[in-house]
Amino acid sequence: MKRNILLILLAAVLVSPAAWARAARYETVKLDPASPEILYTGRTMVQDGAVVCNWSGVYAQLKFEGSALKINCRTDRKVMLNVWVDNPMGAEADLVVTVGQKDSSIVLASGLGKGEHKVFIQKRSEGGQGTLFINSYELTGKLLPADPGKERLIEVIGDSYTCGYGTEPSHKNDPFKVETENCNYAYGCIIARYFDADYRLVSHSGIGVARNFNDGGKYTMVDLYSRTLDTEEDCPAWDHQSARKPDVVIIYLGTNDFSRGKAPTLSNFCKKYKSLIDQVKSAYGESVPVVCVGSRIDEMAGTYVKEAVERCGHSNVSWMQFNATIHNNEDELGASNHPNYRGQKKKAMALIPYVATATGWQLEDKPVR
Repeated sequence: MKRNILLILLAAVLVSPAAWARAARYETVKLDPASPEILYTGRTMVQDGAVVCNWSGVYAQLKFEGSALKINCRTDRKVMLNVWVDNPMGAEADLVVTVGQKDSSIVLASGLGKGEHKVFIQKRSEGGQGTLFINSYELTGKLLPADPGKERLIEVIGDSYTCGYGTEPSHKNDPFKVETENCNYAYGCIIARYFDADYRLVSHSGIGVARNFNDGGKYTMVDLYSRTLDTEEDCPAWDHQSARKPDVVIIYLGTNDFSRGKAPTLSNFCKKYKSLIDQVKSAYGESVPVVCVGSRIDEMAGTYVKEAVERCGHSNVSWMQFNATIHNNEDELGASNHPNYRGQKKKAMALIPYVATATGWQLEDKPVR
């Protein structure tokens, strides 16, 4: 018995300090979701200890040494997440996660080897489908400061096209499903990938500038733009002054203004559009370029956007028009006649030169994905 005890003590002495350090480093710890080492891009807020996000496309980056990572979270409806482990945020996610209304503990990464690891988590579904409450993370390892954001930042203001409604494989006659909505396949994220930029989406399905889809809802984007959370009327206003300033803002609205064969008056549309541009310029200054996009839904949509830009009274504001043949109406449409990934790539390819001109960024000979 004494001999066994001596052997155990001897083995403990012979374990190197480095081995003890590794063992300690791989303990499982619970992380405050608002830890300064974690980098969030997009509109978030802290509420009762949880990081709360609602808009499409909000994403987090965690960097650590360790072997496993979990997220403890919930939603009020249903939220879909894209996850990348030790890979950049490309078009295809490494993992797709569904978050339900009950408190959930979801494994994002496990069995990781030695060295540093990065995990990106993107909210791919829009605010109307659910708000994400991140209660904590569980890390088997040591949290490190996240890498700084990319040099460039694009803000995109839009409707269901920006949310990625119907971008996943689906037929144009299929109804909406949260499972086939993926903002990562939408033109805004595609453009950001092309320019190696971070992005911030402010988008809501059915939203317009002066009129929403089928005259629904009491708020247009003019009202929602100031919100930290898309669907929460009483949430604190988004603090533009403390947030990172974008290099360019894209506004792609108007499809819902012209929905169901109706349209606002030109005067009212221009007034509302100016109000939205006023908010953008007040937040970021006249030097930040704004690219305004005319919808393909009606030949007058582009005329309205052009007129709104000319009447807005601000500098560094330009416009472009999508026409009816920017993509086809068969295999480039997904659910409810919304452009799928193929259609969205065509939109992105058409917009990229305008963004390049507005910012001075150089075009590169590389695929649009």
